[in-house]
Amino acid sequence: MPTLEWIGKDKVVNHHLEVPFRVLERKYSFDENGQHDEDNGSENMIIRGDNLEALKALLPRYEGRVKCIYIDPPYNTGNEGWIYNDNVNDPKIKKWLGEVVGKEGEDLTRHDKWLCMMYPRLKLLQKLLADDGVIFISIDDTEYANLKLICDEIFGSNCFVSNISWQRTYSTRNDSKGIVNEVEHLVVYSKLPDWNPNKLPRTAEMDAKYKNPDNDRTLWRTDNAFAPGAATHQGMVYAIQHPFTGKMLYPSNGACWRYQQDQMLEIMRGWCGYELRDLNDAHERAVVCGVPESDVRQGVQAIVLSESLEISAQKAQAVYDRGQWPRFFFTKGGKGGIARKTYLENVGGKLPTNFWAFTETGHTDEAKKEMLAIFDGKATFDTPKPHRLIEFVLKVAGNENALILDSFAGSGTTAHAVLNMNKADGGHRKFILVEMMDYADSITAERVKRVIRGYGEGKNAVEGTGGNFSFYDLGEPLMIGDVLNENVGIEKIREYVYFTDTKASLPESHPDEPYFMGVHIGSAYYFYYEKQAVTTLNREFLHTVKTKADSYVIYADLCTLSEAELEKYHITFKKIPRDITKL
Repeated sequence: MPTLEWIGKDKVVNHHLEVPFRVLERKYSFDENGQHDEDNGSENMIIRGDNLEALKALLPRYEGRVKCIYIDPPYNTGNEGWIYNDNVNDPKIKKWLGEVVGKEGEDLTRHDKWLCMMYPRLKLLQKLLADDGVIFISIDDTEYANLKLICDEIFGSNCFVSNISWQRTYSTRNDSKGIVNEVEHLVVYSKLPDWNPNKLPRTAEMDAKYKNPDNDRTLWRTDNAFAPGAATHQGMVYAIQHPFTGKMLYPSNGACWRYQQDQMLEIMRGWCGYELRDLNDAHERAVVCGVPESDVRQGVQAIVLSESLEISAQKAQAVYDRGQWPRFFFTKGGKGGIARKTYLENVGGKLPTNFWAFTETGHTDEAKKEMLAIFDGKATFDTPKPHRLIEFVLKVAGNENALILDSFAGSGTTAHAVLNMNKADGGHRKFILVEMMDYADSITAERVKRVIRGYGEGKNAVEGTGGNFSFYDLGEPLMIGDVLNENVGIEKIREYVYFTDTKASLPESHPDEPYFMGVHIGSAYYFYYEKQAVTTLNREFLHTVKTKADSYVIYADLCTLSEAELEKYHITFKKIPRDITKL
């Protein structure tokens, strides 16, 4: 598999492992009753801070749980106003590049810098994605090729799903030069190969193709009676005798009948009498199968009329005149070939394609007008996406209980889309947004607040969606060097330690066992930790253990139990902080 090389790659390939783990600090919560300090228990999150550190902070609760990720990273256009701009002149990013890439970072091209920025973030996003999850990445032509190669490397080329063209504009500018760019890309990767999208609702135009000329039980349309694979399904290659003309009908070359022969025989008997008979037609069948006559399967009989052609034609005509024809029928008033009925009730929705028209997904002008409406006519964000685009993503890749992540949240379109869809269908989708810019509260969160409570006046008023969220900042690092940061809350430390050992979320605490964390696959986990004190795993502590389990994992500062005692009680001792895993 081809890989992409750039200056600084060796410094960022594993940089996600070196990112400090920071705890999340809730600043306020918001719901239909407004903003308040009390925790409303919302699973919806808006996080202000560097998305690299924020993604790391999400791992203990959300690794392997995110159903759908949508990100709209910077397109590397040279716009100096972007924090992740081409020249990467923002002090935060310059500082990060200097620390991670080193002195050679001074000579990076804009593509090198962009790739250095994206790679570790995509590594963490891949970790957060569920096994049945999928990521959509908005990008333009400038970095599409580079993005595709690094995603092949991180997600696997066999997990590439599609390169979708989104029609971002509804009209071509008259002053445009060269080949006009009317689309942006949505690069799509799944966590595991063979991911399948949801089918979309059918349109009236699609349904209009279904008729009922024979007064059958429901609507149907004419479909092909054949299926591919004649050479590998030779037992399904044979003649069927026409009841009106007596002609022997074979599948087209390279094709076979769609159903097994016993099924086809029963269906054809719905027209008149049929039986199986050997026609010695190896030559004809070999031509259809595309193999030498000597290699064609022997003993395959034909479906032929069991009565005279005259009687058979009379019976078939009576069925034709009566209506409610069998599933396989004869076209052109009975004189044509064999076709198959496909019933509307069995078809389901339509499959999404790799071209998304603005009529279904919105366009950039629509998105800007939407922002003006939400913010009382004030232009607050230059490059928003229409919420219909994100809703379409979620229709293709989500469900009513999906967890959706957007780590380049911008104006908050993803949360808007989630809230809209929950209101429309009563779903329980949850969103996590991350935005590092100063407008994370004043624009990103503010938009979500207005969507929840409603916005606009008079005839332009938009009813609120309802819902809630909590707003977070990145807090202190869990570890300072190799030492636990005692400023971090104990519950946050316990959550981290339990996850790193079990890959599971920390259960609710047990008041009668303050150091007990939970049981996972037969092992009970204890975190014997006190701030500004030294804890010791000894016989006295063992007397406080109440939970019965097959084995025990116990964290403490020291251990005075002998190896024999640890083995006797099936205890694995882990020293604080030495044995705490670093994500």
